[in-house]
Amino acid sequence: MSFISLNFVVFLVIVTGTYFMVPKKYQWCVLLIASQIFYLLASLNTYIFLLLTIVTTFYGGQLIQRQGDKYKAHIAEHRDELDRKRKKEIRAQYDKKKQRIMLGVLLFNFAILAFVKYFKVYINMLGEILQLEWVHFDAGILIPLGISFYTFQSIGYIIDVYRGQYKADENLAKFALFVSYFPQIIQGPISRYDQLANQLYEEHSFEYERVKFGAQLMLWGWFKKLVIADRVAILVNQVFDNYTDYVGFYLILAVIGYTIQIYGDFSGGMDIARGVSQIFGIDLALNFERPYFAKNIPEFWRRWHITLGAWCRDYIFYPISLSKTFGKLGKRSRKIFGERIGKLLPVIIAQLITFFSIGIWHGAELKYIAYGLYQAIFIIGGIVFEPCLAKLTRLLRINTEAFSWKLFQIIRTFGLVVFGRFFSRGVSFSAAILMMKNSLVFNPGIFISGEIFTLGLSYREFLLVIICLVFWIIISIIQENGYSVRKLVSEQNMLFRWAIYLIGVFAIIIFGVYGQGYNANAFIYRGF
Repeated sequence: MSFISLNFVVFLVIVTGTYFMVPKKYQWCVLLIASQIFYLLASLNTYIFLLLTIVTTFYGGQLIQRQGDKYKAHIAEHRDELDRKRKKEIRAQYDKKKQRIMLGVLLFNFAILAFVKYFKVYINMLGEILQLEWVHFDAGILIPLGISFYTFQSIGYIIDVYRGQYKADENLAKFALFVSYFPQIIQGPISRYDQLANQLYEEHSFEYERVKFGAQLMLWGWFKKLVIADRVAILVNQVFDNYTDYVGFYLILAVIGYTIQIYGDFSGGMDIARGVSQIFGIDLALNFERPYFAKNIPEFWRRWHITLGAWCRDYIFYPISLSKTFGKLGKRSRKIFGERIGKLLPVIIAQLITFFSIGIWHGAELKYIAYGLYQAIFIIGGIVFEPCLAKLTRLLRINTEAFSWKLFQIIRTFGLVVFGRFFSRGVSFSAAILMMKNSLVFNPGIFISGEIFTLGLSYREFLLVIICLVFWIIISIIQENGYSVRKLVSEQNMLFRWAIYLIGVFAIIIFGVYGQGYNANAFIYRGF
């Protein structure tokens, strides 16, 4: 069941009606049942993997919590008999048990993720590297819907319980809702337990204003997905699927188109998920904050797929860079490379590992690893050369507060992001490299001759996309300046408000891409 199908709209109406009609203390039960039905309808054959993650992380959290409680009880019982050193030894014993439980849960769930998502790819890659024809795996493995999202969310929970940030959930059914909550299970966001769980379990009253805002956000998500992203996808697919036939501005136009498509597709899906949740009185984490307005790559990653970046920062980057091993590495490096580089080296290695992990998260193929490392290179370069760049800026007497400089930074960062999209969209690593090389061919004549209209989009469709993009940019500028568009609309007279709503609905109906041959499940991040 897709967010952009009529079945989903009917499903949502039924769930919403039931949610607000039942006694409030049972509202979370409605969401739990709805979530299980949603997942079963979408991915019946892989439901067992979701259950395994729910059960292992729930009982793993319980066991960790039990060890913590035992330690506290032991200390309380023998408080007068134990000196500080002995208390420390006892704590170390219990911490070791907790760590073993946590690692067991992590390994089990990452093993499932690695098997269903990466086993086939790596077995075949190994066969190619070793040039062994018999090492080849053709059998298809069904990838559970949203497995990367719910696995990372569950793993974050078990690590936080181990760290003592909050107590383990004591209700298996409620915990199952946290893991499988249907608006976010397809493509995120990756929520934290302490931010989401209580909202799911709390009682919520029907509030017209909140429901209206939620519906508006869903409408905006559908617009970005159906009218912009899926229309641009026609051109993108034509060029990328036949990349050997195109050079120069064909490839540049296609990769810019994909940059627009993936943002409209992914952020549109997030808007629908957040809008649905807002109807229920639940605020999901923000996953996008106008990333193409970023002035550098680190800022881009603070605005793009925010919850994945935050997850990798808190559970990969910080644990690695602040570990004792990396602390020792930093001390040795300072003696060899000097104070500054020695201090930066642990951070640089941690960044490489983090973005390598982000690449692997997207997929096992070499192109995704290259995509992650491509991002890391610019982030590390910015860290290493920051003093040089600051000095150069001063020498050139650049006013860093001027609009022109900020615009240059935005355009520069957007260009770097666009170029990296060859890796994430190319059919393979070698195809991405070839497309990058061929994109340097200078052939502006295609815009004059009208050859660009042979890529699947007519002149009128190009014009429609441009008008919609201008509208989207205006909305984004308003939001970037701190204004809520939905609030601004709600303050207008009723006639004007409803005119906007109807224009939005009819724009989706008239200009949206759907119908025969259209795959309603084709969200780019659905497969992750």
